[in-house]
Formats: sequence, C-alpha cells, structure tokens
Amino acid sequence: MGVAIRRAGAGDREVVVGVLDKVFRNDPVSSWVFPDPEHRLRKHASLMGAFADQVLADGYVDMTEDGKAVALWMSIPATTDAPEDTQAHADDDPAAFREAVDPANERVEQIARILGEGHPTGPAHEYLLLIAVDAQLQGQSRGTELISAVLERCDRDGLAAYLEASSERSRGLYERLGFVFTGRTIDLPDGPHMWPMWREPRAATV
Repeated sequence: MGVAIRRAGAGDREVVVGVLDKVFRNDPVSSWVFPDPEHRLRKHASLMGAFADQVLADGYVDMTEDGKAVALWMSIPATTDAPEDTQAHADDDPAAFREAVDPANERVEQIARILGEGHPTGPAHEYLLLIAVDAQLQGQSRGTELISAVLERCDRDGLAAYLEASSERSRGLYERLGFVFTGRTIDLPDGPHMWPMWREPRAATV
C-alpha cells in the first residue's frame, strides 16, 4: 500500500469529525436529513460527531497518517431475525440518537431507524458505516486503500463485509472491491436511494 494507515484514538476525534463534516455536508443523504442549507451548516457536524463517538466507543476508525481520509467500521456479530437482533446499525436507539444530535429534527431519528431496520441479518461481518476522503485528494486511491486494508483481514478471517452506497458513483467503486448490491434499495421518504452491498470473503490464492 502507498498510504500510511493507522487506527484512530479518542484524541483524533476532532480530525475525524472535521473530515466527515466537510465531505458529507452536501451528500444526498445529509441533504435529506438537513434540507435547509443554513440549518445543515449548523447541525451537520453534530450528526457526524454522533456517528464518530459511537464508532470510537464500539468499533474502530482507520485513518491516513495525514488525517485526510477516514473509515468508520463496526464489527457486527452473527444475528438472526429475532426482535432482539434486528437493530444492527451503529446506533441502536434512534430516539436517543435524535435527542443527542438535533431533537427537533425527526429525520435524524428516521435515518438511524431506517438503516438499522435495513441492516441484513446473518453471519458476522465488518460494517463500513462511513468513509470520507478530502475532496482535494479524491481520485488518489485513498479510500480504496483504507477499505482494502480491512477487506484483506476479512478474507484471511473468513468474514463478510457490508455497507450502504449513497450514490451510483460510490456503488461502482465498491463493486470493483467485490461488493454486490443486495437487490433492493433503501429508500428514504421523499428522498434519495441507498444501495446496500454485501461482500463474501474471498478464498486465499496460492
């Protein structure tokens, strides 16, 4: 790999949130959660901070040494269709998530609930919640290298991986890394589509 990658710690929180806020502020999903641009400017960082806090506590964040690219991962245990297993998203209490981010905004709770309910049940897997690369460095394979570092471990350990693509462009990137669209989009009410994608571990080649 050509980029140095390290595991982020609590001291990296502001850098992680800063990259997420900058990259996703005008993303279709963020624009749906915060349709008013001025309100989004004030509150979007809080949403990204809530995701980052959850993953720093319960998952792991990989970042490039220069702090310009970050990937937020959760290790999801094997689940079934039982009610206690159906909420596999990073945040397992959508109402509390809304209260922490933007209490008056119902869509904050909706996005947490919709993604949680849409998360597949089945074998243990690594969940790529968010990945962000500074716009000035996009096209330099930073994101690919961040993801590949985890996928190589998944292949060694026989683990699947899962994510939700928020655009056709990102869907194409993930397909090149071995992810496959599960066949049914996640449709936000009066909003954009997301493409849930699953990747089976690849057998080691001799």
